[in-house]
Amino acid sequence: MNLNEYQNYHETKTHTAADFPYTTYLCSIPLDFTQVPTHWHSEIELIVIKKGRGIVSVDFQRQNVAAGDIIFIRPGRLHSIEQEPGRSMEYENIILKPDLLMSGQNDLCAVRFITPLMTGRLPVDTFITPELSYYKDASDCIRQIDLLCGTTPEGYQLAVKGYLFHFVFILITHRLKEEEEPAVQSKTLEKLKTILKYVEEHYTDHITIEDMAALTFYSKSHFMKFFKAHMGSGFIEYLNDYRLTMAERLLRSSDLSVLEVAEQSGFDNLSYFNRIFKRKYGSSPGKYRGS
Repeated sequence: MNLNEYQNYHETKTHTAADFPYTTYLCSIPLDFTQVPTHWHSEIELIVIKKGRGIVSVDFQRQNVAAGDIIFIRPGRLHSIEQEPGRSMEYENIILKPDLLMSGQNDLCAVRFITPLMTGRLPVDTFITPELSYYKDASDCIRQIDLLCGTTPEGYQLAVKGYLFHFVFILITHRLKEEEEPAVQSKTLEKLKTILKYVEEHYTDHITIEDMAALTFYSKSHFMKFFKAHMGSGFIEYLNDYRLTMAERLLRSSDLSVLEVAEQSGFDNLSYFNRIFKRKYGSSPGKYRGS
């Protein structure tokens, strides 16, 4: 997911220079959006819960999160964020490229620690909560980085990298002793990543079950069974829900007409769009925008 795709869900707080690939977003659920659909990308992501409560899922490990929690998401992991019914949540979203922590192919730190961490061969905690013995040290790293990015003193990038390295050091010294994920699970996740990335990049297009079966080298019936077994819903239901999420964002953030919103979200039938939008959000698109 590139920067423009992040902006499907996030309001940019700061943009960092291309030669220092570290970016921070501040987000509020449901004020900015009600959910971030399941997706993946090649960057490291840290979700730092500031206020309230919500739900974060990482590789289908779904967990309620609260103020203070830190979620570490290595590259390539499927993840989503959603509203806990009746609750709100404010969080900081930190995005950085692994390259920021690497000095080259022969860099000992990269070879022994960073690359294995990024690929999952060095398993660490995903949900870093106050109950963990090392939580305060990890949380202090994030707090110091936020202070540096807020004041940007001369050379602050050096200190940011230093705290990021220390954060990784803390994770690794308390790393999990479990084995790598089983090959079957890994293959399943890779197949799901292919499907979800296709939806993310083509949701505005006409997508059929036949298209997805061909993409995954499954028969139509096997694809439908596979998707429902792992995602908990049928593919068309998931696709419509993804499109509705994008439509809701456009209604909040643009002056496009309801017809234009429907078209840009992948719906070619306005009455159908109005009907399923109302089913999900409780009012028609026009009334939702005015509420």
